[in-house]
Amino acid sequence: MTARIVVLASGTGTLFEALLDSGVGTSVVGLVSDQPDARAVDIARRREILVRTIPLNDFDSRESWEHELFRKVKELNPDLIVAAGFMRILSPVFVNQFPEQIVNSHPSLLPQFPGAHAVRDALAAGATITGCTVHFIDEGVDTGEIISQEQVDVRPDESEEQLHERIKTVERTLLPHSVERLLIERLGKGFQ
Repeated sequence: MTARIVVLASGTGTLFEALLDSGVGTSVVGLVSDQPDARAVDIARRREILVRTIPLNDFDSRESWEHELFRKVKELNPDLIVAAGFMRILSPVFVNQFPEQIVNSHPSLLPQFPGAHAVRDALAAGATITGCTVHFIDEGVDTGEIISQEQVDVRPDESEEQLHERIKTVERTLLPHSVERLLIERLGKGFQ
């Protein structure tokens, strides 16, 4: 059985690229982005992956934007949706259309430091260990079932940017491996 992965991304596309370069790369059938100028969009186009851009500013409400997001994702008939640096919170209405199908990577060891400033929050709390978590997206913010985690030590006098970059390096391996494991569990070994 061939798996179908749809990726949601807003930014530089480093996690998206890591997925494409991994064992699940051939299963990526499309990229949906809220940022038409995102590097992730350029990566997808260069690799001849279907791209759908849905800028929030093109819509008169968040609800109408999310309705279009749902439509574009549903058209691609995904087995799994991977939020790889997608900087929008998905509403419960959207999430409930794809139960246990949306996976996210977060730069902390959840449940510690949820939200948009996880690395900054870890440093502010004086954490000596942080890391990254791959989890399902549910109706909360970074509250979904944890799929996998990996620790990263916090170095003395490390800046937020330095620590975040070291966490991203771990995420680029952990996310593809977690997605591959999920697909094997759900679809069997011959998913590609």
